[in-house]
Amino acid sequence: MTPEVTRRHYLDAMGITAWACRYQLPGAAPTPACEWEEPTHAVAPRQQLHALLDEPSPPAPARAPAAPGADTATRSAKSARALLGDIALPDQASEVPVPAVKTPSAPESAPSAEPVVFTMTWLCIGGRWLSLHPGELTALEQRLLGNLLAAADVLESELPAPTTFAWPPMAGVFTPEDPLEEAREGLAAFVAGAASRQGWQLERLLWWGDDDDTASTLATVLDLNEQRSQTLELPLWRAPSLATLLQGSAAKRALWPALARLADSSTRTP
Repeated sequence: MTPEVTRRHYLDAMGITAWACRYQLPGAAPTPACEWEEPTHAVAPRQQLHALLDEPSPPAPARAPAAPGADTATRSAKSARALLGDIALPDQASEVPVPAVKTPSAPESAPSAEPVVFTMTWLCIGGRWLSLHPGELTALEQRLLGNLLAAADVLESELPAPTTFAWPPMAGVFTPEDPLEEAREGLAAFVAGAASRQGWQLERLLWWGDDDDTASTLATVLDLNEQRSQTLELPLWRAPSLATLLQGSAAKRALWPALARLADSSTRTP
């Protein structure tokens, strides 16, 4: 008996229908020719398998004749399960009582952490200072920022083009286990990638923010404490938001000493 005939007999004994290509597709290898005798009478798949294994088949129990049009899939399932000697056929297994198993109650799901959502705008001054602002900057705020840095001799050329960053980048796609830690890692990776591409050597973080909701969320992500951003691992310089500075000249005059110290530190830094 050729291997192909043996394979097909085993598949038929297990109740698995074998399919063969009747026509050769263009560029395909020819299908091996194989001939075998068709059985003259119907034989149960279980008895076929025992015959192939050279094992005596147990006598089949007497059953009532099957009704015309019986489901072939049911017989195939029975014969496939009969291949495992320690598993009874479905008819036999139905007679064996199944012990009741107590299903443990599902633990109460822990409350999901609140998602971290924020938008920020940042610019790199001189390739070493990261100027970071909560929210998006208007054209008037950008003009004010350029004038302040130019007046303090911090900005030597035109103000760089701002970049807006929103978190999460794909809202509603997945829910992280720790949203705050995920936001911190994402922000640090984003800044590190931009610095690597542009060749920046970041030395300081210029933080322009008030204590409103948007600023406090971003400040928590930046982990601002002890004059340092633990998330970005940069020393911190603080200033009010540009929206606050636009409200009057008093806020600008109060900021001037801090800008002067910033400019002085820039001249002393090699």
